[in-house]
Amino acid sequence: MDATFFSDDTPVYVISVAAQLSGLHPQTLRQYDRLGLVSPGRTAGRGRLYSARDIVLLREVQRLSQEEGINLAGIKRILELENEVMTLRSELAHTRAELTMIKALIRHELPPA
Repeated sequence: MDATFFSDDTPVYVISVAAQLSGLHPQTLRQYDRLGLVSPGRTAGRGRLYSARDIVLLREVQRLSQEEGINLAGIKRILELENEVMTLRSELAHTRAELTMIKALIRHELPPA
């Protein structure tokens, strides 16, 4: 039996299900898509398909808006900055790993002083 596994990024939920899971109205999901707050996948017919990660993001947008009182433009900027921080952390980890490897190579190849 062939089991198919989906990652958190796999777009599987149609807009009505995503709305239910996120506690938002489908029209709100469409607005968030238009504003670039969430970018769902698309079906061949251009319908929106949301991933589990999108649902978490929708809930966070709702929380920031309702509990923190942040407007949608502010939320968009926060999300952009959080993505940038994640990218920079990943790049930093990669650079640190390279540096560790380079230091090890230098210690191994250079004669003791």
